Amino acid sequence: MDLKDFTFDLPEELIAQEPLFERDSSRLMTVPRKDGSVGHHLFREFPRYLMPGDLLVLNDTKVIPTRLLGVKPTGGQVELLLVERTDSSGGEQWKCLARPGKGLKPGTKVLFDGVEAEMMGQDEEGLFLCRFSSALDLEKLGKVPLPPYIRREATQADSRRYQTVFAGVDGAVAAPTAGLHFTEKLLEEIKGKGVEVCRVTLHTGPGTFMPVRVEKIEEHRMMRERYKIDAAVFSSIVKAKKEGRRVVAVGTTSTRALEAAAASGFDAPVLEGATNLFIYPGYRFKVVDALLTNFHLPESTLLMLVCAFAGRELVLEAYKEAVQKGYRFFSYGDAMFVS
Repeated sequence: MDLKDFTFDLPEELIAQEPLFERDSSRLMTVPRKDGSVGHHLFREFPRYLMPGDLLVLNDTKVIPTRLLGVKPTGGQVELLLVERTDSSGGEQWKCLARPGKGLKPGTKVLFDGVEAEMMGQDEEGLFLCRFSSALDLEKLGKVPLPPYIRREATQADSRRYQTVFAGVDGAVAAPTAGLHFTEKLLEEIKGKGVEVCRVTLHTGPGTFMPVRVEKIEEHRMMRERYKIDAAVFSSIVKAKKEGRRVVAVGTTSTRALEAAAASGFDAPVLEGATNLFIYPGYRFKVVDALLTNFHLPESTLLMLVCAFAGRELVLEAYKEAVQKGYRFFSYGDAMFVS
């Protein structure tokens, strides 16, 4: 398939730059795959679209402040986005993205508020390897890594708002944004309706907002992201599938974790590891029966996943209607429920 098959016109003013004051006051578009009849609601109405016996799957990854600003001995400024900590002897080592990347040859030193970093080269995915002279206090040195389409500096409010209320496992460099709409009260209402709620972990990486750079999407390679699913949780998923109950994934990240785990079948699940599973039209879903997600960038892998789940034509028609009705897009934007 061609990259241009996943484009659409999006006015820049619809890209949400700030979160709403109340998480569940965002808008919710409902899109039943059976008849494609689009509905428009508020997110706090979401429980009415769940049924007793549904299994709602949340991603409990927690965003860590991994954006670092430093300076080279020459005076040049360097921005790092830490992606994954790696084992090393003598110091703390991370895989990271760097801006600007030119000039960061092996041996280059960068100073981050008294902590020295040495660039060690790049891995097969193009990520820089960076070794720090001492342990990093990210709460002190780091900033919230807001996506590049939010064109402002992160504030103290973002450290709370760019985080789900159920975040618990450190490791993400981007929020699982479909989960940002939930409140504790809403989750209790959902459970009270007889919906089973469970959690998986997929540490969202920078690949979630990096552009696809090939014309034929089949040639794109996803960056790997670490995930983990408890055996008891997977048993609940298998039980729900056998009983014909819906597995409702909150977000593309939960979806990828579930589908990666069951890639070789329910009898031989891989419950922990790193996945570069790329889901695009033609993919056959093994686990997920309904999907809650935000509105995504044109030509993004996230949009391709939603198109794989609901059909490209239906999704792009729904997106066209979302633009016409002024829905807010991307991380701090509104939500879509595809059932």
